[in-house]
Amino acid sequence: MMNYIKHSKILTLMLFISFSSHLAANDLSREEFMESAVGRYAHYDIVAYNQKVARNTMRTLIITYGFTDLKIENDQLIATESFCHAEQLSSQPFVTKIPDAMTTNIVPKSTPVDIKKQNGKWGFFRPETPTPIGVKLDDWANEPFPQDPNDPRLSDDDQDGKPGVTVKIRAYWLFPVEIYIARREIFAYHVFQQKDGKLEGHVRDRSEQIIIGSSPEFLKIPNAPFIQDKDPKKSPIILVPVSEDYDCSRLMKERKTLFPRNPKP
Repeated sequence: MMNYIKHSKILTLMLFISFSSHLAANDLSREEFMESAVGRYAHYDIVAYNQKVARNTMRTLIITYGFTDLKIENDQLIATESFCHAEQLSSQPFVTKIPDAMTTNIVPKSTPVDIKKQNGKWGFFRPETPTPIGVKLDDWANEPFPQDPNDPRLSDDDQDGKPGVTVKIRAYWLFPVEIYIARREIFAYHVFQQKDGKLEGHVRDRSEQIIIGSSPEFLKIPNAPFIQDKDPKKSPIILVPVSEDYDCSRLMKERKTLFPRNPKP
């Protein structure tokens, strides 16, 4: 009987502590949430696309690893993104390699985020900050994106001596193929703070892309648009709190412990 009473008291205490912690997190003021969110986060996001290829729909996942740094300036929470590595998975027999030189060259402008509370959880919306890569634009957001592979604004941003940025593909052919592209990265996301301090939510993507050329040159690869899948659950984002000394090398070594296993397209 005494053991039963003892275990009941322990269980009651544990439930009280859990409830109190949950209540305290939900009772944070806007300013307290902002203070709690400041720091460096390991960044993991997936954008799920559908692309028409001939008569088929190809499902593609672009998985990006990097960092999101949050700081407070003038009573605003400012998000700064930097990227380390990207992977592309396809429902078709394609193996695509996105060089890190391309990924690290995507440097979005820092931006204030919109703080919000939903279903008892604090979070924020990070707005779009269009970012060109492989093309020089005076107005990153509004200048018309090139449609001509000979457009003089196209640039060799990964500095490999080839136009735009280079993506390597091995598909049905027995030999590898290079395609040269330019992109305007246009993404936004919603995230909400979890009990463990992670920020989780979904990504919205409206990026633009043009294929400038390819090697071998005789391959004519069409500029089929990538359209994001309408199901937001297929395009998640997870921000995991990490120490300030994390860099890309450490992030990629620890990605299996930091992030979930990648889904299939």
